[in-house]
Amino acid sequence: MKKAYRVRKNQEFTKIIAKKHTRSSKNFVIHYDTRALDHSRIGISVSKKLGNAVIRNKVKRQVREMVKDLDFYELPHDYIIIVRKGYFEGCFADNKKDLEKTIKACRII
Repeated sequence: MKKAYRVRKNQEFTKIIAKKHTRSSKNFVIHYDTRALDHSRIGISVSKKLGNAVIRNKVKRQVREMVKDLDFYELPHDYIIIVRKGYFEGCFADNKKDLEKTIKACRII
């Protein structure tokens, strides 16, 4: 995923989270706000409670790959995806289905 499609600054993270538009599932919490640019952006957050840096980076790479398959560029929002502890209980395919379902719930609003 190109850097232009990522939410990278702390101010942008806090701005999107402050809007309090959320959807959650067993594995993810998704905060969203109307997009600021011509395309959607994604920010991924993994808590230190879930593992060391190697594990957190692995999870971020996996979530980026899941999002890439969703073709999110034309979605109407910017998203912050927070990974929960339940992520480690399922396989990649199950987590991907859960993420798709949660993002579809955000589209409705």
